[in-house]
Parts: sequence; structure tokens; C-alpha cells
Amino acid sequence: MKLFSFPAASLEKAIHKRVLTLPSPHREWFTERWQQKPYKKAFVENKAMPLVTLVAKGKTWDDATFAEALLEWDVTFYEAETEVLRPLVQGDGLLQLMQKNLPAERAQALLDKIHTRRPVADGAATAGTAPATDGPTHHA
Repeated sequence: MKLFSFPAASLEKAIHKRVLTLPSPHREWFTERWQQKPYKKAFVENKAMPLVTLVAKGKTWDDATFAEALLEWDVTFYEAETEVLRPLVQGDGLLQLMQKNLPAERAQALLDKIHTRRPVADGAATAGTAPATDGPTHHA
């Protein structure tokens, strides 16, 4: 997807501002990762900037172009990332003018996209099931 030329520094500032208002435990989870340069760079390039592009271009693209760009944006999100990005679609100060004429169904499609979760086996669920699986083999 050809990215919209939105200044990354402004986007990072908007993300940082949003992080300050995140509820716990999302704030702690996201802040810990946001301080890591590789995560920050990947988050901006692969998640936040494409979202801004889809918001900006989504007002003028035809349905097929919008649907294709949304499909090409092959990412999944952690819950805290969704909490950070939702205001970029719903109308946060920095992007309000861009969001102004975004058709409601496209805004909803973007919200649905950022609610795409990582597979359950990724992380806590696996850790939670591991002891139960290991338990019987240790006692046998």
C-alpha cells in the first residue's frame, strides 16, 4: 500500500498522548514496548501509518480500492494496540480533519480491522495451559 505522507513525528506524538490516557494494564503493556526502538518503529510503520493512510485515502477511493488496501494490510493487533489506535479512526484532535468525511461504513471496517486479535495460542493462553499439561506427566 502506498503510504500517505503524514509526518511520523506528529503521529508518534499523538500515540504518546493517547498512551497517557490508557487504562491499566494497557498503559503498562504498551509503554514497556513503546520504549523499545524496534517495536516503536514497526508499530508506526506497519500499524499506525497504514491506518492513517486508510483514513485519509478512504474518503476518496472507490469501494474496490479501499477493500483491496484493507485486505493488503495484513496485521493483527494486541488489545492495548487497539486501544491506542481506535481514536485515530474515531476522531482525535490531530486527525479530526482527515476523519471528517470518512464514510461511516469505512470507519467501521477500519475499527473491525484493528480489532483483529493475535491467535489465542500466542502468549498468555499458552502459558496458562502449559502447567496443566505438564502436571500429569510429572506425577505418573
